[in-house]
Amino acid sequence: MSTPDAAGHARPGLRQSLRQSPPLLWAGLYFFCLLSGYYVLRPVREAMAASADLQTVFPPALIAWFAGHGIALQDFVLQFLFTCVFLIMLVLQPLYGALVSRYPRRVFLPVVYGFFIVTLLGFYGLFNSNVPGRGMAFFFWVMVFNLFAVAVFWSFMADVFSNVQARAYYGYIGAAGTIGAFLGPILTASLVQRVGIANLMLVSAGFLCVCLVCIWRLRLWAVAREEQAQLVSGETPMGGSVLDGLKLIAREPLLRWLAAMVVFGVGVGTLLYNEQASIVRRLYTDPAASTAFFSRVDLAVNALTLVLQLGLTRWLLSRFGIAPALLIPGFAIIAGVSVLAASPLPVMVAIVQVMTRASEFALGKPARETIYTRVDRQWRYKAGAAIDTVVYRGADLSFTWLHKALSLFGSSAVFAGGVLAAAIMTASAFGVLREEKKLPVERAE
Repeated sequence: MSTPDAAGHARPGLRQSLRQSPPLLWAGLYFFCLLSGYYVLRPVREAMAASADLQTVFPPALIAWFAGHGIALQDFVLQFLFTCVFLIMLVLQPLYGALVSRYPRRVFLPVVYGFFIVTLLGFYGLFNSNVPGRGMAFFFWVMVFNLFAVAVFWSFMADVFSNVQARAYYGYIGAAGTIGAFLGPILTASLVQRVGIANLMLVSAGFLCVCLVCIWRLRLWAVAREEQAQLVSGETPMGGSVLDGLKLIAREPLLRWLAAMVVFGVGVGTLLYNEQASIVRRLYTDPAASTAFFSRVDLAVNALTLVLQLGLTRWLLSRFGIAPALLIPGFAIIAGVSVLAASPLPVMVAIVQVMTRASEFALGKPARETIYTRVDRQWRYKAGAAIDTVVYRGADLSFTWLHKALSLFGSSAVFAGGVLAAAIMTASAFGVLREEKKLPVERAE
């Protein structure tokens, strides 16, 4: 069944879209496997961060160092972890920039995912042998994996699909990913207490191997689109400096507004996440029990995300463009966090966390990603990746420490800060929309 778009033309349904665009099936499978693999691991990461057992998370030498300097490490777990993750991102971003600058797409895409597969096998050994400090190392790894793997995915999708196709198909692709995100926590909740955490690493690695097959298939359509549209081929190295992404963000107004939107959107989520983690740390002492709790939260997020993607995302993007998809989450988050500021009940923290993450995954992220189909590959693979990694984790770090300061004044102060961050995020969305209008409908490279 088809429905009309803003111009009165029929918008094809899923079956017709699959017939019209064969890469849509492979893109959906790719995102399904990517998020399945990630969400198998996410509850393990959350349990590590919320664990009351420092020996599970940190190496003994690090615990001893903090104790020797009179610092209670258990009071700064998230602050320490996020600080280290940001420093790791500062090191990895130039390495990633060098990879995408010097090697063609057919090389750097498999290298990125191959690295994550190999390191997962290493974590299988660490968790199987209960090595002290495995929780910290795994937390770092998952934070890096989540951002780089997903950023590379969306950059690649902009090689495969045009802007018109992106508006029509990104909702379907996102829904496929959300179904995978459903499957991941279900697998974790059903397997973790029977097979142990270590074997979940192998499950995730299997999903990433399927991603490699999808990359190989989709590359053929990316090449065909570039030839048809007379774009610069992704089969040749794009060249340039390893820091081009950060330079582009500093120079281009649209990228600056996108970065600001991400910073304050992350800020709201981080304030909620840290408050939720402190609650879980008080209520759950068993890592398996806290893992199961976070699995249930993820299932709720993914349920709402899927409903929005199937019922709203594609319709909004195709009929009205990106404006509603960028603005609706902002106003909804402002309302939700305002309720928390007035009445900071624990159950409401989880509810607003679900609403915040679901609106980002279903509306905000797809809307922002359609913009990258209208710009060149330097913007997609360098600036876009820099925003999704260094800028993202920099915001994480800043708001994690801000949470520590605001929490001294109680939960209401934390959520009042969240209201302000959500308001700035929404104002940044207006800046994005203003600059986005200056782009041509389809911009050749």
